[in-house]
Amino acid sequence: MSVPDSVFQVTVLPSGRRFEVHADETVLAAAIRQNVAMPYGCKDGACGSCKCRMVSGQMHMRAHSSQALGAQEAQQGLVLACSTFAESDLVLYSEQVTDADSFPVRKFPVRVNALQRVTEDVIIARMGLPNGANFGYFAGQYVEFILRDGSRRAYSIANAPHTQEAAPGLELHLRHTPGGRFTDHAFSAMKEKDILRIEGPFGSFRLQEDSDKPIVLLASGTGLAPIKALIEHLQFTESRRPATLYWGVRRPRDLYLDAWVREQLAQMPRLAYVPVVSDALPEDAWSGRAGLVHQAVLDDFADLSGHEVYACGSPLMVEAARASFEGGRGLPEGAFLADAFLTEADKQRG
Repeated sequence: MSVPDSVFQVTVLPSGRRFEVHADETVLAAAIRQNVAMPYGCKDGACGSCKCRMVSGQMHMRAHSSQALGAQEAQQGLVLACSTFAESDLVLYSEQVTDADSFPVRKFPVRVNALQRVTEDVIIARMGLPNGANFGYFAGQYVEFILRDGSRRAYSIANAPHTQEAAPGLELHLRHTPGGRFTDHAFSAMKEKDILRIEGPFGSFRLQEDSDKPIVLLASGTGLAPIKALIEHLQFTESRRPATLYWGVRRPRDLYLDAWVREQLAQMPRLAYVPVVSDALPEDAWSGRAGLVHQAVLDDFADLSGHEVYACGSPLMVEAARASFEGGRGLPEGAFLADAFLTEADKQRG
C-alpha cells in the first residue's frame, strides 16, 4: 500500500489526458479537481457511470455496489473511478474522456426566481445566477446544491447553454422524495428570493457532436430535464439528425411538459415523440402507449446498430435499457450515453 502523501500520474486512453492523483483520494475526485471530464454520476460507487478499464498500474477499490460493478467485470479489468485509489502510476481506458474542452467547475450562489408546481410531486425551479457569472456548461450536465451540513444534492440543468445569452439562469426539475432533506424543504419551505449555493457543471452526459447517427432520447420521470436541454440544443444548432423522444411516466398527469414537447414537434420536423404510461387508471382514459418505456423502444426498433441512445431517469430503467439495447438490438458499445438519477435512498440500498 502507498503512503498517504504519495502522488501518482493517471493517463487516460485514447484521449491522452493526464492528471495527478493523491493516494488518499479517488481517481474520480482527482479528475474533477483538475477539470478532467471523466464520466460519472453518483460519485458513491452506486451507479456504474464512471466504469472504465484498467490498462496498467496498481490500485485498490473501496466498497461499492455489485450492480455498479460485478465480480465478472472486475475480473475483466473494469474499475469504478469513484472507488479506485492509486498505489502506482495508472493507465486507464475510457472513450468518454474528452479533450481539454470541458468547462471549469465553480461554486457560486443562486437566487430562487420562480417555483412552478407542475404535478403533485414535481416542481420546476428557476434559479438566477450572479451578475457576470458567465456560467458555462454542456447540454446534459448537472449542478449540485451544497447544503448547510456540506452534503450535496444533484440536479440536471433543463435549459440549453445558449439560453444564458437572453436570460441567465438555470431551470431545474425537482421531484419530491418523501423524507428527503432537500426536497422536503423545497416542497414545504423554499420560496422565491431564497439564496442557495451550488457547484458545477458536473457530468459527462452530452451530445456526441461529431456524430450524424439518428438519436433515441429515453427519459423516465424527471429524467426529462437533461433531455429537454438536449432537444433545445439540437434545435438551436439546427441539427439534421433524426431524434425520437420516449418519455415514460406512471400516469398521464405526470407528463408535466407534454405541451412543451408538442410545441417543439411543430418546429423540429426531425423530432418524434412517444409518451409511455405504465400505471394508467381507468379514469385516466389513456389510449396511448402503455408499459415500460424501454420496452416501447424495443417494440419500435429491431436494430439499433446505427443509432445513439441518450437515457436519463431511474437506475433500473437505465440499466434495463442498456442491457436490452446492447444485448438484443445491436447497439454498439459507446453509443449508449446515460445519466441515472439516484436518490439518497438509492445510494443507501446500493
